Amino acid sequence: MTNWTNGCAVITGAGSGIGAALAREAAAAGMNVVLADIAEAEAQAVAAEIGADRTLVVRCDVTREGDLMALADAAEARFGRVGLLCNNAGIVPGGRHRRVWEYSDNDWQWSLGVNLNGVLHGMRVFVPRLLAAGAPAHILNTASVAGVVSGSGSACYGAAKHAVVRATEALYAGLQEIDAPIGVTMLLPGLVATRIYEAERSRPQALAHPEGTPRESADLEAMRDDLYRNAITAEQTAQIAFEGIRRGDFYVFTTDAFDPAIAARADAILARRNPTFESIVAMSRKDAGLADTSDQ
Repeated sequence: MTNWTNGCAVITGAGSGIGAALAREAAAAGMNVVLADIAEAEAQAVAAEIGADRTLVVRCDVTREGDLMALADAAEARFGRVGLLCNNAGIVPGGRHRRVWEYSDNDWQWSLGVNLNGVLHGMRVFVPRLLAAGAPAHILNTASVAGVVSGSGSACYGAAKHAVVRATEALYAGLQEIDAPIGVTMLLPGLVATRIYEAERSRPQALAHPEGTPRESADLEAMRDDLYRNAITAEQTAQIAFEGIRRGDFYVFTTDAFDPAIAARADAILARRNPTFESIVAMSRKDAGLADTSDQ
């Protein structure tokens, strides 16, 4: 898709991080932009940068399909046809270095609700409308390298992103089968300097952790700060995403630091061999260009 001015961009999680950067990139490409976020004030601040005449802010809880339906209605009422949909909203529950059995049911419900159901709701609501329009359009689903590698770390987040990978591949295949004029790109970021690890600020009270807000140890917090000082920016990530969309790429990675782990996992599956997993921390340090000094 290259005719960016033909249809508006709808972006979930647009109030901060990659979503805000995608909104700015869409605006720079000439599109009107609909910014959806549960944190409406943050989305309003991004919209103010772009300009009120070219933006619409909609408070949207992506775990609720009704909110996505209202978002689609509002976008079409304000700007007409949707040309670019970015299913981008995402969260990481705190205490991500817990083992898989240590996450509470509320952690799982929150992670799957935002990271997976947010994407599914976006596809179910918007794809029929895009097909009915019969015009070129594009869908960007934000997954993660956590959706194509594995191991003990970040299981609650990674499991949701693995499901997003499978669902997005199914979206691409299904649209290809009917020759729809809708492109699909899956963004698989590695380490990006965003506030996603501060997501506890937006956790619904109904899904609060039974033992209070989970936190990392002081050592892991310091390690996180070290990593993010060296990570690529959300703006760089958005630029990579749009370059991939323009080329018509399906898989768009922001780094090759995780490639050995992806290959090792695939090789073990094909060889029916018991897997060995590199730690998420070690891979993230490689992504940030740092020496691995962790045995986490």
